[in-house]
Amino acid sequence: MKTKITLLFILLASNFVTSAQNQNQEIIIVGTMHTVPKIVKKSYKPMLRFAKKYNPEAIYVESPMANDNESWEYLKKGWSKGYQKFYAKSDSIKKVFNFNKAYFNVLAHKKYVELSSIETDYLIKSYLYLRDNGNHELLTYLKKYGIHGAKKPTRHEDGDLTYKLALSKNLKVNNMDDQQTNKEYHIGWNKCVKEGSKNGSNLAGSKINKKQYNAAKIPAIFRKLGKHTNTRKSLNILYKMSSFNYVTEDTEGCLEGRKYWNERNMRMAKNIATQVLASGKTKNIVMVGASHVIGIEKELKKNYPNLKVILMNEY
Repeated sequence: MKTKITLLFILLASNFVTSAQNQNQEIIIVGTMHTVPKIVKKSYKPMLRFAKKYNPEAIYVESPMANDNESWEYLKKGWSKGYQKFYAKSDSIKKVFNFNKAYFNVLAHKKYVELSSIETDYLIKSYLYLRDNGNHELLTYLKKYGIHGAKKPTRHEDGDLTYKLALSKNLKVNNMDDQQTNKEYHIGWNKCVKEGSKNGSNLAGSKINKKQYNAAKIPAIFRKLGKHTNTRKSLNILYKMSSFNYVTEDTEGCLEGRKYWNERNMRMAKNIATQVLASGKTKNIVMVGASHVIGIEKELKKNYPNLKVILMNEY
């Protein structure tokens, strides 16, 4: 009887500790603008300062999971020429590259500043072999620009924000995107646009876009485009547009598009949470297109209540 009581006590204590650890884990979601125009090419600088000050233990990026075969099955001939090229190279190198897991693990744990050119090349090939797009691009960036990153703005979230943050903190990136139904989403999108030309939805969407564009002008001039984009008001509008919640009539295409958009956000949230919980790391930052932020936040809070989810501007 004493043994059973002891085992029960240990089990309850273990659950309590695990729950307490989970509650201490937090996720900061940063909404990015992807590629910005030349006129506001330095928009990511303030966002990089914020991210460095936050000092994350892990970085999550909008890049497909290496083991997500469904996404890669679509992407190898999908919408992105970059992903098509990456998949073809990855598929090809798997047939000829002599991957040494032990050697890879040694190099992967070295500080970036300590890597030789030959070792960097080996990691680039290894991440290609492993179909790890995020870290393949990160190491390719390191090879091209060095430990401090590009001197001139690349105007993209990776070159001006994510990879500079990763190199400064000596962190890898964690892929978390999901593209399994992206084809279906774009089909729904195109149908919704055709349907919207007849019922006033396209006009309504144009008005919202114009208002959003005008609201961003002054913040953009003062290098506050990132902060403006990450206001809850702006994020809600971006989510509303991408999920077709702006339409005047819920037609077949719009309903399909919304369904696949929400499902993608749900799977992205699951990819993030699963990795965060498994890692046990406390401070986690997610870099994702701003249109996804509200959907991901909603899914994380609903399905993973022990994780503390915070938006960039609300930290």
